[in-house]
Amino acid sequence: MINFEKQFDNIESKFKEIENNLNNQIDLDTEKLIKLNKEYAELTPIVETIKKYKNDKDEIGELSKLINDTDPSIKELAETELKEKKKSIIIIENELTKLLIPKDENDKKNSILEIRAGTGGDEASLFAADLFSMYQKFSDLNNWKFEILSISETGLKGIKEVICNISGYNVFSKLKFESGVHRVQRVPSTESSGRVHTSAATVAVLPEAEEVDINIEDKDLRIDVFRSSGPGGQSVNTTDSAVRITHLPSGIVVSQQDEKSQHKNKAKALKILRSRILDNEIQEKNKQRSLERKSQVGSGDRSERIRTYNFPQGRVSDHRINLTLYNLAEVLEGNLNDLINPLMTDEETNKLAELGNE
Repeated sequence: MINFEKQFDNIESKFKEIENNLNNQIDLDTEKLIKLNKEYAELTPIVETIKKYKNDKDEIGELSKLINDTDPSIKELAETELKEKKKSIIIIENELTKLLIPKDENDKKNSILEIRAGTGGDEASLFAADLFSMYQKFSDLNNWKFEILSISETGLKGIKEVICNISGYNVFSKLKFESGVHRVQRVPSTESSGRVHTSAATVAVLPEAEEVDINIEDKDLRIDVFRSSGPGGQSVNTTDSAVRITHLPSGIVVSQQDEKSQHKNKAKALKILRSRILDNEIQEKNKQRSLERKSQVGSGDRSERIRTYNFPQGRVSDHRINLTLYNLAEVLEGNLNDLINPLMTDEETNKLAELGNE
């Protein structure tokens, strides 16, 4: 058990301050009121558990004195109750541990999923299509809504690039571990000699940003409109419905041309742009935290090779936690929990270790 007792006074003091502000509500605008109510709701179960912990601690202290009583019946009763209280306080300590682990504020958000074929030519685009199908099936299994925002396909049923919006319960908390380089080892269908090839695709999972998360001013945007084009450059629309938005401060560029309506393409492009700006901010914070702590497991670095899918052996290996599973067929059918759950546990363990060092 990590020694959290030194944090109790600060937590209880902050809770009391929030409680007083909410009771008085002097000079509180709507935004401030919403923020205070959210903080109050988050701290309430922690404060209640701290009270239970302190009460049990006090009772253990009293019972420890009673076991030295000269009356055998009192001594026996005290020993029995002390044993029960010690069991009880271990349960409360575990509750506190879970409650005090820092929460990722983006875990409850929906996600923007981006998959791009990497090195490996046609085989890389076919692998990108496999990953796309895998995440679509995983979304179905979780009852999440899966919407394609844009897609660029090859003539061989492969995918050069696809951007999707996935919405539902705690989407980002599970999918955030998928960001990075995914590598495949298999014999391509075009390979006559049976030689195993290695290809790759990159996956980026961004928390979907709402307007309240990222405020984009019109002066920071350059919006260009142009005529949509399909494979080979042929026009798929006679009007300038395609949209390219450049965010001048960051240099981020997003293009959308899948819809026939310029308005719809602009709305989709802005949704992706907001999420990429938010993701940039998160990556910068993670980078800073990594420098401060000297090390960080699972940084989410887009260039980090995170997983290998080996078809000849039916093997999936996650390189971040040295996990190897021999259920490749199941994984490709969207059964990702055996990969994601250990990563979630690993994240929790690292956060606990960080707390213990503070």
